Amino acid sequence: MRGKKESQRDLLALINLEDRIPQRHPIRLVKAMVDTVLERLSGEFDRMYAQRGRPSIPPERLLKAKVLSALYSVRSDRQFCERLNFDLLFQWFLDMNPHEAAFDASTFSKNMDRLLGHRIAELFFMEVVELAQRQGWVSSEHFSVDGTLIEAWASIKSFRPKDEEPPPPGASRNDWVDFKGQKRSNDTHQSTSDPEARLMRKGPGKEAKLSYGAHAVMENLTGLCVLIDVRPACGEGCAEHEVASDQIDELTMRGFDVQSVGADKGYHTGKFVRECRDRFIAPHVARVSGRKTPGLDGRTARSEAYKQSQRARKRIENLFGWMKTTGALRKSRYRGVERTHHLTQFVAATANLIRMAKLLGQHPRSPLCPAVG
Repeated sequence: MRGKKESQRDLLALINLEDRIPQRHPIRLVKAMVDTVLERLSGEFDRMYAQRGRPSIPPERLLKAKVLSALYSVRSDRQFCERLNFDLLFQWFLDMNPHEAAFDASTFSKNMDRLLGHRIAELFFMEVVELAQRQGWVSSEHFSVDGTLIEAWASIKSFRPKDEEPPPPGASRNDWVDFKGQKRSNDTHQSTSDPEARLMRKGPGKEAKLSYGAHAVMENLTGLCVLIDVRPACGEGCAEHEVASDQIDELTMRGFDVQSVGADKGYHTGKFVRECRDRFIAPHVARVSGRKTPGLDGRTARSEAYKQSQRARKRIENLFGWMKTTGALRKSRYRGVERTHHLTQFVAATANLIRMAKLLGQHPRSPLCPAVG
């Protein structure tokens, strides 16, 4: 029998958000891990905020909002606040009641900016990595390094000569521009929209874009990202292999016993290989044909450990692929290295949480997922 549409709506409705989320939904595992991480950061939150004054948006909800934005490809804080008003899953993840009003977008952004001023993005990412370490999912010996470009929030039209006179008042900001025959470099030109962005191409024949460089370190056991930095895409001190050397030192300071590092041909330089050998680290770097480098010869390339590292290092491209598609990080939503770095930390942490949720689903008796029986 055909059902009839009820034209009169209920004036009151009792809704339990917990019942609306399926018990086997993977978002439950992600939420359980995020709650564990935020509980360990509670002391940091107490030190960040004053004891008196007007209450802010709870920092736990601000950080959970960043995780949701990466999970569901939300492109801006304003769009997130709009969706929070009608998405029950978002309200459940943030531990909100259905009758609570959604955040004002301007207030949300200002509270987030204050929170990021205390390096909370790095702390959140590190706590996610430490959570994975406690579960035994992180290798402390074998790693892979790689870099990628994040397109800056600036048009190529804004890449103007540094000594150019400013336009007169009332002039058009989007005039037609012909770049044919012009020589442009980061030494002589600079973006007027984002001065920290640099003109860079990833390889020969690729299109040059205003970009930032993201440099990641992945452990080879389960493919989790243990360290990620965003720096200017080019310039002195920003070559990929030099950033990798700094990251290896940071891993050592954090207690990792680095024994091997896998990398692509972009890291096949004498300096990087020598620095790895000086640290008693095996440089499992893909070799450039015809290039001879002391410390990286046929004996290294023929070893089984080298072959395993070369197979494992390709998984870091999966990380970059997820961050740029689902995580919406192909193009930065912010201007400047610092804010782009914070955004990248949250997206990388969320990528780790997705991977950890899959690992956690294989061990349902873990105390981190009480909802899974």
